[in-house]
Amino acid sequence: MDKVPITAIGFQRLQDELRQLKSVERPAVIKAIAEAREHGDLSENAEYHAARDRQSFIEGRVAELEDVISRCEVIDIKKLTGDTVTFGVTVEVADEDTDEETKYTIVGPYEADLSKGMISTASPIARALIGKRVGDSVEVATPRGAKSLEILSIAIQ
Repeated sequence: MDKVPITAIGFQRLQDELRQLKSVERPAVIKAIAEAREHGDLSENAEYHAARDRQSFIEGRVAELEDVISRCEVIDIKKLTGDTVTFGVTVEVADEDTDEETKYTIVGPYEADLSKGMISTASPIARALIGKRVGDSVEVATPRGAKSLEILSIAIQ
């Protein structure tokens, strides 16, 4: 099994979601199934089928979270130097063609959220940036074609 890098905050979020599913969602769906069974014929009972579908989703998500949590390796980002782009840093880059500046935080695959500027270590941009320093230029293959990015700053959050 491969270890999955994750920040302490991301690890806590996964644990919180798992706790919510096990202690709140799972008992609620079991209760809903029991109530739907009381209504009689299960073959035409939409409430029963909806509750069973929800139960299936919850059990699948619980299994997935338990697997991910067991493989997580929490990285203490406070121990990083910030000299190079690594997991846990926030890097500001400029597109060399358009001069558009963007900030990315390099995180594990289960924390990635592009809308918040958090990109996975497995993403093409992160893979190109990791190991580089301020002032370095990198070429990144994207779905819209190659991009040239210059690293403007590296910060530890």
